[in-house]
Amino acid sequence: MRIRLDPWPIDTLDAQLSMQAFRGDVIDIETPRWAALPAGPVPAHLQTVYVVDGKPRMEARLLIDGDGGEPVFGGYGAYVVGAVDLCPHGSREAVLRDVQARRVLALCGDVGGAEATRLLPRNPHSGELLYSVETAEGNDPTAPQRKLQSLMLAAEQRLSHGFSSQVPYDEDDDVETLAVLTLQDGPLRRGYRSGAVVGCVKTMQTMYVSADRAYLLSELRPGERSPILHFRYEGGSEARFTWYVRLCEAEFYQHPYAGVMRLEMHAPYESDFLPDMVRQVADLSGTLLCRLGSKGHKDPRAPQNLIPTRALEQAMGRAMGDTSIVMRRIRAHLQEALEVVA
Repeated sequence: MRIRLDPWPIDTLDAQLSMQAFRGDVIDIETPRWAALPAGPVPAHLQTVYVVDGKPRMEARLLIDGDGGEPVFGGYGAYVVGAVDLCPHGSREAVLRDVQARRVLALCGDVGGAEATRLLPRNPHSGELLYSVETAEGNDPTAPQRKLQSLMLAAEQRLSHGFSSQVPYDEDDDVETLAVLTLQDGPLRRGYRSGAVVGCVKTMQTMYVSADRAYLLSELRPGERSPILHFRYEGGSEARFTWYVRLCEAEFYQHPYAGVMRLEMHAPYESDFLPDMVRQVADLSGTLLCRLGSKGHKDPRAPQNLIPTRALEQAMGRAMGDTSIVMRRIRAHLQEALEVVA
């Protein structure tokens, strides 16, 4: 019996590996030969790479007396999305883009008299906090958090696709030059299909390769990738191109898939055509991600949590502000509201 470690720290939400079988159709789209493919160079015409991420945070849970006498759940929360703008050739410094928090008062149902809440600070240098009203579906304690998460994901998608080059998904379309590429932290979401956006999935919760093919993922060398696959979600109309890339060698005490990341791009639901731009992205992905991968002594989620992503996470945390200070502001606001009613 051989025991090996999952490389991610135990206090993270999920393990890095769980290997649940994918329920849906997976086909070979690039080549029927299941073998490692080498990393290609980053082309000169790719001048800009954006690394996009988002972060939600519930700040206070609420219980509100509804007009009909039935209590209504709600919550104050914030989310932020942003990007790191970098040159893949290292010819300029990376800069943060569009890192701005939005605050939400999420209420379950229509609460009479609900309006945007403005929390004014005692110290004018602290800045005000403005919470816009959003309606959450259902009426349970977790509904406001689900609403906050959905708002964050939608904003993340808009930002990712607003930056990227367009992908010609039809054989008759003109092939565009890949000038701008977006790396989005996490899987892609529904409803966006045209941009050169790559979802960087750090964990391997779902396996899109069969058990007899999984060996290749453990044998990949840094920079190498698997062939591109096309998969369709069961019972839906969404499809993706996906492939696996190794960012670093696994340590002797780690499971053999440590250091492997899954990448995905949008795909037509019915497809026997692999756009050349998708192949270009896959070819350069190993070289690019090995440069951007984090190191274990600096990031416990290395190498999958990319260096720009970690920097962006820190900037997003600053944009939302200190949780304890925000909570004190919310309590002071509620106290003032009670005094006015009294």
